[in-house]
Formats: sequence, C-alpha cells, structure tokens
Amino acid sequence: MSLSALTQRIIAVDEELKVAASKAVNMLLTMRNWMIGFYLVEYEQDGEERAKYGAGLINSVAKNLTADGMSARNLRLYRRFFLVYTRLAPEIQDSISKKIWQSPIAKFDMPNCQRIGSFCVESELVDSSLHLPPEKLLSSLSFTHFTLLLAVTDPLQRSFYELETITCTWTVSELKRQINSLLFERSGISRDPRALMRGKISKTKKLDPQAYVRDIYTFEFLGIPAYKAVSENNLEKALLDHIQEFIIELGHGFCFEGRQKRILIGDEYFFIDLLFYHRILKCHILIELKIEEFNFGNAGQLNAYLNYFKMELKEESDNDPIGILLVANKNDTLVKYATAGLDQNLFVSKYL
Repeated sequence: MSLSALTQRIIAVDEELKVAASKAVNMLLTMRNWMIGFYLVEYEQDGEERAKYGAGLINSVAKNLTADGMSARNLRLYRRFFLVYTRLAPEIQDSISKKIWQSPIAKFDMPNCQRIGSFCVESELVDSSLHLPPEKLLSSLSFTHFTLLLAVTDPLQRSFYELETITCTWTVSELKRQINSLLFERSGISRDPRALMRGKISKTKKLDPQAYVRDIYTFEFLGIPAYKAVSENNLEKALLDHIQEFIIELGHGFCFEGRQKRILIGDEYFFIDLLFYHRILKCHILIELKIEEFNFGNAGQLNAYLNYFKMELKEESDNDPIGILLVANKNDTLVKYATAGLDQNLFVSKYL
C-alpha cells in the first residue's frame, strides 16, 4: 500500500465514523428528550405529589435541574414531543433497553406500550398508513427537525412534512423554509392528501404525478419577486443561476437535463424552456415559463410540446411526459375550461 492510499483510507474512516457518531448522538438525544417527556406526563397522571404542584410542576422540576437543555421551556417541549410522537415508543423502548441495561438508570421503570397508550391519542387522528416507521423517523430526523415539526399543529400536515423531509433529505433550514412557505397548501397533495400521500409512501401503488407537482412555487431565493422579471429569458437565467435552490423547490426526484431544448415540428423549430427528468415518476418534465397571466395560447403550446415528446422522443421504458406551465397569475376557472380535453399530465402552476 502506498503512502497516498494509506492517507486516503485514514481520511475515509475518519469522515465515515464522524458522521456515524454524530447520527448516534442525535438519535440518543432525541430518545432522551422523549423519555423526559414521558416521565413528566406520567408524573402528571400518577405522581405522589401531583396535586401539590399542579400546573407548576414543570417550573418546579426545572428549578431542581442544572444540566444544559433542562429549562422549563425545553421541558414543556419534551412533554409535547412525547405526546405527539407516542408512536415512537416501541423503537425507543427497544433501543434504550439494549443501550442502558448495565447503567444506573436501568433500575428505573422503562416506558412500555401499555402505559403509554393511556396518555395520548393525537397520533391516532391520522390514518396509521400515513405514518412512517418509527425507526425511520428516529434514524433520519434530528431533534431540531422534530422541534419544527411540533410547530405544525395539523397531524396530517405534520405527516406530510415528515415524509418530505426524509424523502428529500432536507436540512433543518430547508424544512423551516418549506413550512414557512406553506408547502403543504401549495403542493398537489393538498387536493387529496390521504390518497396521494399513500401513493408516495407505498412503492407498490401507481404513482400519481399530481403528488409531485405544486400548485404554487415560491422563488424568494432569487432575491427579487419572480413576477418582476423583465422577460422570460431573465427569469429562466435567474432560476438556473440558483439551480440548487430551484431543484429543492421543485421537489424530490427532479434531475436537470437542459434549457431551451430544441425540437423540430414539421419544418419549424420550437424551444422548450426547461427540461427535467423525474427519476421517481420515470418520465421527462417539460417546464414553460411565462411572465404574464395564464391564457389559452399557453396551454395549447405546452400541450403540443407534450404530444411531440410523447410520440417522437419518449423511450419505451419511460412514462408519458409531464408539462408544467409556470405563470405569474392564473384564473383557476379559466384554467379548468382551457385545459379540459388536453393532456392530463399538463399542469398550470403559479409562481411567487
């Protein structure tokens, strides 16, 4: 082995195990916070002096704790974390019992499913088929992710953001941006959330393109309102100058292929603004940018491009292409009648 190879091997081991150690610490921290929440709720239910402390229990506990992260505010957060994510119990119970059986806290009562079941039914407000496996949540999300998810009060929307965060491997800042920009309300999933989310979770069901196309896209990362773009070319260039942010906003699975894709229809050349391939849907996605409000001609143009792509360029292994018409504004009623009878994979979305 050469010195260079030895060096590279050491670097690889160092980097890989640092990442693994960081993930392990994050997971244990999440489990710790969940268990603290469990003990607080359990004491509120069955504690010997619960009547004495009442609503002031958490403040009283916080005064007796000096470790970092044990403020009254954080303890309330841990309590809510447990109540919202009681379904993590089996995975945490199993992991904790393996890790602490020889430690001093092994003598404490560990959470079990029967004891936990009486505390909260919030997780039951969402169809269990929309829940990701507990081990997936714990291994993929940091506690800071969970903190942001706890701020989403609607259980169905929270399940949506869990799924998108894990699928798209969002950082904490990316998750925060998507929540603040109301991604759930903007996405196609909001039209029929339960059915479309099941389709994304289950790999055996036919994928619905509607689940991957948003009704509204937000381009605040451009630094200027997208609707103020002087021309479609300027808007296109601005988006490509921020291609990483643009792809994150488009969603999971989009792979950029090119801009101004030239196609020959008859003896006339036409140009598709942006061309993507979607690795989940197994199809091309054609995006047309318009700086004006939606009109009939926009839909007809993109429909012609879709038909050409379907008949002339689609590979046998591909699904039918999808067209997204991005417009500055739209009259939904006009869109409904203008696109009736056109390709079902043609979507009209607004950008902000």
